[in-house]
Amino acid sequence: MDSMITAAARALAAGDPLGALDRVALREDGPALALRGIAMAQLGDLDLAKTLLKSAARAFGPREAVARARCHVALGEIALAARDLAFPPKALAEAGAVLAAHGDRANAAHAGLIAVRRLLLIGRLEEAAQRLAGMDSSALPPPLRAAHALASAGIATRRLRIAEAEAAFARAMEAARQAGIPALIREIGTAGAILGQPAARLREGGAERLLLPADVEALLAGARLVVDACRHVVRGGEAVVPLATRPILFALLRRLAEAGPAGASRESLLLHAFHARHADESHRARLRVEMARLRAALKPLAAIEATKEGFALVPHEGRTVAVLAPPDDAPHADLLALFADGEAWSSSALAIALGTSARTVQRALEALHAAGKVQPVGRGRARRWLTPTPGAFPTFLLLPGPLPGG
Repeated sequence: MDSMITAAARALAAGDPLGALDRVALREDGPALALRGIAMAQLGDLDLAKTLLKSAARAFGPREAVARARCHVALGEIALAARDLAFPPKALAEAGAVLAAHGDRANAAHAGLIAVRRLLLIGRLEEAAQRLAGMDSSALPPPLRAAHALASAGIATRRLRIAEAEAAFARAMEAARQAGIPALIREIGTAGAILGQPAARLREGGAERLLLPADVEALLAGARLVVDACRHVVRGGEAVVPLATRPILFALLRRLAEAGPAGASRESLLLHAFHARHADESHRARLRVEMARLRAALKPLAAIEATKEGFALVPHEGRTVAVLAPPDDAPHADLLALFADGEAWSSSALAIALGTSARTVQRALEALHAAGKVQPVGRGRARRWLTPTPGAFPTFLLLPGPLPGG
């Protein structure tokens, strides 16, 4: 590896993409193309970065398996930054295996962390946590220790273990400061700020207030019967009844919970669950059937009693009822929540992350675009969606060491 390539690689590792480009911008050999690709990714031009890295992978000869594997790892992180969740995990795993077999443990660990971050993004927390637990972060360089701690914080936050999340964010910030990379420090600071932002709204006893993540954790650990409209489950102590796949039942339950001890009228239940403004006998018959199904589903936690006007929710053991709703209860709030990181998303990636169909996501994006809440970038298969906020955060890749070379 010549001196200019070595200097450019060190500049990238220190978070100085412009310094790296000063050294290799006019070169077309494999190592220079790879370093230029990483530099452009750090500067936020993901399309050009992808093109350069693919060219670099082709330029490396058959004996340069490590260099090609490093390119594939970088392409995997670019795909993650662009929310291209269709990037094959198998290709990333194979690149990581090649790097580990040749003793490049840092970049092999980097490949593993990208896979963990992808699992975290699509909600597969248990698998992400298992993979992360199998990594020894103490032997990693500071940028990768920061990435490891950031992934731990993400898992803890989603599990509502706020003390664990705070400790992980602190570890991530300490490692970022040791690395001395300003972009990484900003990224972790932005991510950690989520713990100080409203996570949900509590509706109880006719009143409503915003809750921080720590407040939500305390609420769910208490004795209340919580109708969780963020995750479409009902919780009572250790018992949890999932209703995410039964939207009619959850709509009925939420209306009963919001109505309080007096119960909800049949007309309001029909309106909320079936959108029936002028109910006929068939609607009432369907309501009786769905209420019977809801009564059976809630049997461990509560009873549903008929009243003169409709039905009432009666929790067991004298529990009070609380409704936990998203902080923004506007239409498609779950979709908007994914844009909180400031990154651009494809409709297919959003569909994977939400576990729904691409057509459903496209209709929601069109509605949000008409309301001015999201905007498209690009055309066709390259189209991405993002919130129209100025000053989007630049992508910062954490590839820790010199990319090229075998």
